[in-house]
Amino acid sequence: PTTLRVPGPARDHTERMLAAMGCDLQVADHASPTTVQECRLVPPQRLRAVNVDVPGDFSSAAFLVVAATLVPGSNVTLEGVGVNPTRSGLLDILRAMGADVVRHNERVVSGEPVADLTIRPSQLQGTQVGGEQVVRAIDEFPVLAVAATQARGETLVRDAAELRVKETDRIATTVGELRRLGADIEARPDGFLVQGPTPLRSPELIEGTGATVHSHGDHRLAMALAVAGLIAEGRTVVEDVDCVADSFPGFQDILNRLGRGTA
Repeated sequence: PTTLRVPGPARDHTERMLAAMGCDLQVADHASPTTVQECRLVPPQRLRAVNVDVPGDFSSAAFLVVAATLVPGSNVTLEGVGVNPTRSGLLDILRAMGADVVRHNERVVSGEPVADLTIRPSQLQGTQVGGEQVVRAIDEFPVLAVAATQARGETLVRDAAELRVKETDRIATTVGELRRLGADIEARPDGFLVQGPTPLRSPELIEGTGATVHSHGDHRLAMALAVAGLIAEGRTVVEDVDCVADSFPGFQDILNRLGRGTA
């Protein structure tokens, strides 16, 4: 037998996929994202072929969730989003901040929990994020920082030093670019501190010309800045956005369609 122990929350897509293909895995506390995980496999085993429906990626959906939360008049439903609790920590964070995100039509697809999400605008409150929440939301912190700029009070992210070694140093680049839009945000060694709400606008804004920000070649930062541009005063230009195709081809088209109410 092979036993894998993980001293904290971790993504469990592999275990779920193997189980869906008929593998007899003994998983301790499989349903809990906050407990030490243990997975035991006794060979030999055969995997059976299956048809797989891949759920919508939560890390991509996160940008639309935050956009709909912040843009007045929004009413957006995202269908077939993967809501695996080891990945969807942002939903818990936004719920703690007062976001209006409703899960419905919940089901299990190929071993993965899936739901439709309906999002409407709401006034957010600042919160503190740390510990196991960080692992379950590690890819969503750039867009969470955008949401925090519009929340009342202080939002503190800690225990997220891993952000320093992503596609960019996401703490430094997120803080630097949001400051270009006038956000009250400061970097910490393992996260950032945001004071809000703060209207986003370029400090050099002249006659509504807006601001220019840069993705630093980081797809998640590029999309987070695009979301910030939806609520910023004036015209916001995000440079170097080809990187968005790394994880979300068609992102710009979907934003445009949502703006026209045709998505």
